[in-house]
Amino acid sequence: MMRNIVRAVLIAAGLVVAPTGAVVVAPTGALVVAPAGALAQTAIEGRVDRLEREMRAVQRKVFPGGNSQLFTPDVAPPAAAGPLPGTPASAPDIDMAARINALESQMRSATGQSEQALHRVQLLEEAFAAYKRATEARLKALEEGVAASGSAAPAITAPGTPPPAAPKKPSAAVPAPAKPVAADPARAALVAAVEKPVTSDPADDGYVYGYRLWAAKLYPEAEAQLKSVVAKYPTHRRASWAQNLLGRAYLDDGKPSLASLAFYDSYKKFHDGERAPDSLLFLATALKKLGKPASDICKVYDELTEAYPDRITAAMQADVARGRTDAKCTTK
Repeated sequence: MMRNIVRAVLIAAGLVVAPTGAVVVAPTGALVVAPAGALAQTAIEGRVDRLEREMRAVQRKVFPGGNSQLFTPDVAPPAAAGPLPGTPASAPDIDMAARINALESQMRSATGQSEQALHRVQLLEEAFAAYKRATEARLKALEEGVAASGSAAPAITAPGTPPPAAPKKPSAAVPAPAKPVAADPARAALVAAVEKPVTSDPADDGYVYGYRLWAAKLYPEAEAQLKSVVAKYPTHRRASWAQNLLGRAYLDDGKPSLASLAFYDSYKKFHDGERAPDSLLFLATALKKLGKPASDICKVYDELTEAYPDRITAAMQADVARGRTDAKCTTK
């Protein structure tokens, strides 16, 4: 009886008693006894809201350009069967746990997709590196093919060291190519038609442009371009290529004396360069065109085989053997 009287008084006073006995102030100013589970649910909801915000930030990072909503995963787990009729509703803490598990699953999926994207980038970089190596190999093969069809000289390869007898420097009867080119509009048009490469490597661009001029048989312009590359970039790997091609341009331009000097400089200055062995081989060709004694030509072949025993290609070996036979060199 007394308990009912107290309860009636509390109700009249605006108080509501909850099973847990926690009392809070209602918006009307009255005290309301709130269950402790409601407070715990509020704390869990705060954590879940924070996790959802972090998840959206992760997805914006992994999927730039997407909207601010959660993204639907590409592969979703099978939908769980709905609750059976009459099943009582789950508790709030169970709902929160399910939401947290879903967020963790989405974060794992986003992390996996990010790692897959990084792997694809790595594969692209490896493919580009392979393409670059193949392109350089094709360029080298093209040079060798032009050399085989345009002169008696063979293929091209790697580095070198000075031959015993350096050819004497000829008299300065070399025409300056710039003036006649500028005075001839037709030739200037041919030069302008040769494309200039533009990349992040100016030394490589300079060499490739010189090579294109040489392939177009614009020898004076090619000579000037290749000499410029050697002067500007003496420590670049293309310096050896440019010096060797300069000698070949002189040789094709009917200037074997200048060619012999260019090849000798290629071997002496860029002994470890990629085109040094080829420069010695072409030097022997230039000496033949100059009518030098067979003994000098044989010395160049000897120097080539001694300096680069492991860098002579099969094509070069065949050319050396043929050259030794023509010059009647004695076998060492």
